[in-house]
Amino acid sequence: MSFGDPNNPYAQGQQGGQQGQPGYGYPQQAPQGVPPQGQQPGYGYPQAPPVQQQYGGYPGVPQEMPGGVKAARVMLYVIAGFQVIGAILFGLTAVTISAAKNEPSLRNDVQFQDLADMSSGALWGGTVLVLLWGVLAIFLAVKFGSGGNGIRITTIVFGAITALLGIYPFILVGLVHTVLAVLIIVFLAKSDGGQWFNRQRA
Repeated sequence: MSFGDPNNPYAQGQQGGQQGQPGYGYPQQAPQGVPPQGQQPGYGYPQAPPVQQQYGGYPGVPQEMPGGVKAARVMLYVIAGFQVIGAILFGLTAVTISAAKNEPSLRNDVQFQDLADMSSGALWGGTVLVLLWGVLAIFLAVKFGSGGNGIRITTIVFGAITALLGIYPFILVGLVHTVLAVLIIVFLAKSDGGQWFNRQRA
C-alpha cells in the first residue's frame, strides 16, 4: 500500500496525521476554553443573574425611623413637658385656694368656703389628669421604636383628643397643644409612618 496514492482516503488521513493536519472526514475540535467560531461563551446555557442577598429586612420597608415619625415623637415629648408644667400650675392654684380658706376674713364666708372646696377638689383632680396625660404622651413616644400599628392608632387618637381639648376648654393655653397634635396626626397618617409601624420585626 502506498502512502502517496491520491485515491486512498486512509492514506490521506494518515499522511495528514503525520503532517500535523486534521484528518479528512473528522470534525475539527477547537482548543479547550476557546468557543467555536460564531458562538459566544456559554452558548446554550443561560447565565443566571448574580444572587443579591438583602440584609436588614424586607424590600420597601424602612429600617430607620422616618423623619416625620421622629418629629412626631419629639412633639409628644414636648406635649409631655407642657403637661408637667400644667400639672404644677394646677397644683399651685389648688394650694393657694386651700390657703385662702384659712384666712380669718374668709373663714366665715360660707359661699367662698363652698366654692373653695369645689375649686380645690376640681383643681387637684385636674392636676392628676394633666399629669397622667403627660405620662401617656411619654409612654407613646417611647413605644415608637418597638410598637406596632396599635401604638400608631393610639397616638393618632391621642392627638385628636389633645387638639380638641386645646380648642375647648383650654383655648387660652392649649393653642400650642392643638398645633403639635395636628402635626402628630399628619406625620403618622403618612405612608412612611404606616410602613414604619407595620414593618416586619425580628
